[in-house]
Amino acid sequence: MCHACGSPDLTHRQELPRRTLLSLGVGLGAALAAPAGVFAKEKKAKKAPPKPENVLSPDAALARLMEGNERYRKGVAKRHDFIAEREALVGGQNPYAGILSCADSRIGPEYAFDSSRGDLFVVRVAGNFANPDGIASFEYAVEILKTPLLLVLGHDACGAVQSTISSIEDKTTLPGHLPSLVAAIAPAVKAVAGKPGDALENATRENVRLNVEALKAATPLLSAAVEENRVKVVGGIYRLADGRVEIFA
Repeated sequence: MCHACGSPDLTHRQELPRRTLLSLGVGLGAALAAPAGVFAKEKKAKKAPPKPENVLSPDAALARLMEGNERYRKGVAKRHDFIAEREALVGGQNPYAGILSCADSRIGPEYAFDSSRGDLFVVRVAGNFANPDGIASFEYAVEILKTPLLLVLGHDACGAVQSTISSIEDKTTLPGHLPSLVAAIAPAVKAVAGKPGDALENATRENVRLNVEALKAATPLLSAAVEENRVKVVGGIYRLADGRVEIFA
């Protein structure tokens, strides 16, 4: 008697495993097909941005940035639910703007544009100039995080710019590592030397303009993104008196 099926005929015992294996193969193939589709959907879902509202064109990103600044100026900032945001941002980020800001404690880009966490990719250094580390950071933002807008944000009464003006005019060398800041800001100071108007204001605006151009021209990644209209680079000045951001470059 066959112990596999109970039949008294033992001649089919070699055939049964083949039929069984065939059935198992078909069933296994069907079973694997369903999870494959599920996995594909899960993979696609993982690629979805954590903040879909941040997927914007460069112009729309700039408009949103300035709308936030207007709310900040008027003192009508949105209520930000930081607890709810945590879960969405655990798996990633897709900021809609990158900000090159001065490190001055009076300047807070997240506040100035009434933004939530995950909205702004901020690089800060006294004098808001583009150095290799800052450029690399923005390359990551643009190429990996798909950030569509970069803003160089200067501000009035900038101590780093004023110190550079004084160092050049007085022919003095500042202590410690401060000369590295002077070297980075000096091209702007020298470019507007002797021009009419306030020397500090002129140098501050020129410093922003030069660094906008530096980011636009940064090869190979940022320059290509600008050329392909995947990112816009603009410049502005933050006004301490009223919190207004003036876009001019």
